[in-house]
Amino acid sequence: MIKVFVALAGFALTVSMSAWSAEPSATSGLAAAQTNEAETGDAIRSEAATRVADWIAASGDNGALPYIIIDKPAAALFLFDAKGELLGRAPVLIGVALGDEATPGIGSKDLAEIGPAERTTPAGRFLAKFGIAAGRQKVLWVDYATSVALHPIPKGSQKERRRQRMLSPGIDDNRITFGCINVPLAFYSKSVRPLFQKKGGYVYVLPDTKPLEAVFPRLHVQPHPDAAAF
Repeated sequence: MIKVFVALAGFALTVSMSAWSAEPSATSGLAAAQTNEAETGDAIRSEAATRVADWIAASGDNGALPYIIIDKPAAALFLFDAKGELLGRAPVLIGVALGDEATPGIGSKDLAEIGPAERTTPAGRFLAKFGIAAGRQKVLWVDYATSVALHPIPKGSQKERRRQRMLSPGIDDNRITFGCINVPLAFYSKSVRPLFQKKGGYVYVLPDTKPLEAVFPRLHVQPHPDAAAF
């Protein structure tokens, strides 16, 4: 099989020419779960994800663009349209290491040069847009400078069992990437891409260890749900 190296702003990621893996028939259950979860998203969001979602909707922080909330501790993605309506929920695979900062200069390193402790998915608010990675593959760049993109599971990752990790009921095995955010192919193609392909949108990545307000300072002006009313 002919292979190319997809360099994500310095990352050399080996994938096949078909780029993204096809979802196996077993993922029909995953698609059904995503539909059901979209209908009950408010009930299953964590307190942190709910708080950030409420703040975005109340403040208009998304600037009339669609947005995604990545709940790293829950290994979950929530997709919203420009008006703040929840459109769907999906499981994600994220960086193998706990942490909310990217190592300085990591965007210029090859994958082989990145140690396990550096493989984090940075937390924060990012203006994400589609762009071309080496190999002519289109990805949603979350943070181009640190080579963090949102895309389906790359083909050639069978040894890492990424599909199985995404389908498993637990979240402990969802940490496997070098920092990129992997999402189900069908969800990416049918939900994320149509919404973000014209003007892009925002991606809010919740922290692993940092206080929520340290990552999103504007939350200080948003009433905390536990605050008493006087």
